[in-house]
This record gives sequence, structure tokens and C-alpha cells, in this order.
Amino acid sequence: MTLFCKQCNERRLPIVFAKDKAPLWICNKCGNFADGEDVIIREVTKEEKEEIEKKLEDFNNNTTLTGEKLKRRKGVN
Repeated sequence: MTLFCKQCNERRLPIVFAKDKAPLWICNKCGNFADGEDVIIREVTKEEKEEIEKKLEDFNNNTTLTGEKLKRRKGVN
């Protein structure tokens, strides 16, 4: 499975719909779903796109990022 779309060469992200099925990969730019063999299955529906945008908005509203750097603990194995 390639991480980039065949059509637009944009990055793909995995989306899991059911635990017993393999994840589908969605392209950020063109919104195509592809399976593990890099075969384009279908495009994102309007409802799915709205749901993804709603989840992203909820995440942005409920998450506070402080911007501080994480410090590595030294001397711990």
C-alpha cells in the first residue's frame, strides 16, 4: 500500500470503519477511498465529509495545546 494517491500524488490516511475489516485509505485532496491493494473503491459521500469535519471541529474545540516543548528525561533506560 502506498501512502500517496495515484491520481493526485497527495497523502492518504487510514480510516477504520469496522474492527473485522481492513482499513480504507482516504486521500486528503481528492477524497477517494482505496483498499490495501491500492485499488480506488469510491469517493467520500457528503455525509461522511460533514462527519469528518465535525469530528475535527470537536477535537479543536476540546483540546488545549500549550505550545511548550516536551523535555526528555535524561539517564532513564
